[in-house]
Amino acid sequence: MDWKKTLMYASFAAGAILFLTGRRPAGLAVAGIGVATFAAENPEKFEELWHNMPEYIEKGSKFVNMASSFLERIGEERGGGYRNMPVAGGTRY
Repeated sequence: MDWKKTLMYASFAAGAILFLTGRRPAGLAVAGIGVATFAAENPEKFEELWHNMPEYIEKGSKFVNMASSFLERIGEERGGGYRNMPVAGGTRY
């Protein structure tokens, strides 16, 4: 594995970890490094990804809505609601 792929994968992983622990601006910045490296390494694949982005966003939105309604139903059965669940990292933003 060359250094560009290592940089790309490591920045995506670090960005995801930072994002999930509540450090969203830092996570997005680090993941942006991975996106820039991917675009420089694979311009054709990046262009294809860019053109398919609306479809991916729509599918992701549907998934989040389904997960939200599922958690809401579980919360109603337990009597609290999913909004009372603690957020990873202790802070919401």
